[in-house]
Amino acid sequence: MLDFAVKLTLRPGRMVRADVETLRREGFDDVSIHDIVQVTALFAYYNRIADGLGIDDEPEWKAPTD
Repeated sequence: MLDFAVKLTLRPGRMVRADVETLRREGFDDVSIHDIVQVTALFAYYNRIADGLGIDDEPEWKAPTD
């Protein structure tokens, strides 16, 4: 599932039927595959909106300084 989501995020134009068939062989049904695609697309959309507008999601959070 994660390999599918990464490919959809980074190389959406390279998605092929075999990608979906791989999920089916792993036990995902059509509703689950639809959900995977919807969630992946939604987060890509949100991230592009935030990045495009320069939104700092949690400005009060500080990066760890280990």
